[in-house]
Amino acid sequence: MSFYDALETRSADQRAADLARDLPAQIARAQGLSGNASALAGVQAASVTDMAGLASLPVLRKSALVEAQTPDAPLGGYAGPLSQFSHVFQSPGPIYEPGGVEGDWFRLGRFAHAAGIGADDIVQNCFGYHLTPAGMMFESAARAVGATVLPAGTGQTELQAQAAVHVGATAYAGTPDYLKLILEKADELGLQTRFAKAAVSGGALFPSLRDWYSDRGVACLQCYATADLGNVAYESEAMEGLIVDEGVIVEIVTPGTGDPVPEGEVGEVVVTALNPAYPLIRFATGDLSAVLSGTSPCGRTNMRIKGWMGRADQTTKIKGMFVRPEQVAAFVAKHEAIARARVVVTREGEMDAMTVMVETEAQDAAAFEAAMIETLKLKGRIELSAPGTLPRDGKVIDDQRSYD
Repeated sequence: MSFYDALETRSADQRAADLARDLPAQIARAQGLSGNASALAGVQAASVTDMAGLASLPVLRKSALVEAQTPDAPLGGYAGPLSQFSHVFQSPGPIYEPGGVEGDWFRLGRFAHAAGIGADDIVQNCFGYHLTPAGMMFESAARAVGATVLPAGTGQTELQAQAAVHVGATAYAGTPDYLKLILEKADELGLQTRFAKAAVSGGALFPSLRDWYSDRGVACLQCYATADLGNVAYESEAMEGLIVDEGVIVEIVTPGTGDPVPEGEVGEVVVTALNPAYPLIRFATGDLSAVLSGTSPCGRTNMRIKGWMGRADQTTKIKGMFVRPEQVAAFVAKHEAIARARVVVTREGEMDAMTVMVETEAQDAAAFEAAMIETLKLKGRIELSAPGTLPRDGKVIDDQRSYD
């Protein structure tokens, strides 16, 4: 068994000690940036040394980054001036992210190593190099493990197939489905490729597609990475969930809040980045996942998550009004008697209907009507449920309307 570095096999005690050392320093860095001036004002960085302390801090949402970014401050005050970075990228929104070339700035080398990519490989990098960072992120990963890169980018499948043969590409980096198109085009052209490894991201890797690659002799592993955070979690050869990267701290929280959910429950992925140059604290990804208990059979000891399980942004228009997860969280906070709540949207005739399911020991539904109207800005039915009976699937707004 080969590991990328000693961080991957730390004991629980060593991880806790390292967190107590690194987290206060990262929060202090974030406090020194203008974007965090309000959210982290008054926080005693030295006292935030564990997950419980981290959970007491506010969540940072991508919408806040977008709103803060201006021509005078393209990174919104959440990082230093652009002159400190080798690259600046633009993602849809638009939103701008910094990048660097020193070291493995995006930390995807760890994933490339887990995927078996090394100095003897030629990586055909089919992620885009135009504006968005994915191409550079995976190029950085290849450099980190000593591999040679063919910067193929996207499109021109026939040329991709020919180039793969001409240079002898042994590894693929790109979205899960595009390699299949290249291999099928190679078959059509009568070409024999040498792909044996694939490191994929940016889309769903369905079991049937992984099996298709395996039948072709290609071992395909996936990672979960974002433009803002770099590598968040990745598969190893064990293929049991995604192992959290050593350069981030991952929490799973109730959508619309910063409250961690019990282990195994579905919630929103919130990430604290330990990159000193871009210290995002409790950054909400908008993605749903859940903690997978135990540690990986491969020997890596960090926390695992189950992978991408949907989007946490369940904002839904009901009777012409948007209802957001944050409003449902505010409704729950209105009454100590409410343990959880779930808004269910249906159609009755040609009209929207809203039912607010309340998990509580209380017996009087009418007691919650005023809080419902105040926080959700709509009237609806309230149904009471016994504690522990609402689904633990990460949904706080369940839109059951059919548009067929």
